[in-house]
Amino acid sequence: MIGNPVRGGGYVLRGLQLLPEKKLRVFVLVPLIINILLFSLALSILINQLPGWIDDWLSFLPGFLSFLEFVLYPLFALTAVLVVYYSFNIVANILAAPFNGLLSERVEQLVAGREVADASVKELLAIIPRSIAREFAKLAYYIPRLLLLFVLSFIPGINLFAPLFWFLFGAWMMAIQYCDYPMDNNNVSFSAMRSQLKKQRFTGLGFGTLVQLGMMIPILNFIMMPVAVVGATVYWIEEHSES
Repeated sequence: MIGNPVRGGGYVLRGLQLLPEKKLRVFVLVPLIINILLFSLALSILINQLPGWIDDWLSFLPGFLSFLEFVLYPLFALTAVLVVYYSFNIVANILAAPFNGLLSERVEQLVAGREVADASVKELLAIIPRSIAREFAKLAYYIPRLLLLFVLSFIPGINLFAPLFWFLFGAWMMAIQYCDYPMDNNNVSFSAMRSQLKKQRFTGLGFGTLVQLGMMIPILNFIMMPVAVVGATVYWIEEHSES
């Protein structure tokens, strides 16, 4: 089954609906603060550095191809925005991983109708090493593909499609990033998690696309990390938990 992208996107909306739940608020707070700080820093860097980066890249364009600048300028700008966005997203997810794991656990308990207990410091300390290790497993999967896309972005002809490739790759990585939290909590290995998502690839892409779009919208991007964690957990419960 290739899945349904509309159904996948629907899980993001359900995550947004569940976010104000009182029993989840304490677990939403830390990922929210991390997201606000890092995306504010990323925005500041883009505002101050982006024009200089694009001018440097265009300086490598031969004089007889200078007429292509009006096409390449927006493509380079979009590529730079996506690269910075993905880079800061990696850092944010590493820092927030233990808290996202706890949030996902509480969402699963809440949706399943079980009592949600207060988290202890001991519980948080216990989850940190596992969560960080899982984030580095994602990086091992993510970075080689990121580098390949970066190289393709500078190959004439292919680079015209680079923004599309970056967007599709980002959507898939959003699905992997956030669906991994509930699967990790349920002892699903990283490779098994990817296999489960591939069985309904379009559902995962629908979920990841809406998450990615939300993270590109100012103000809304601040809350998208906890929204994605909550939505991905509901996604896990309804689509994958039985398998």
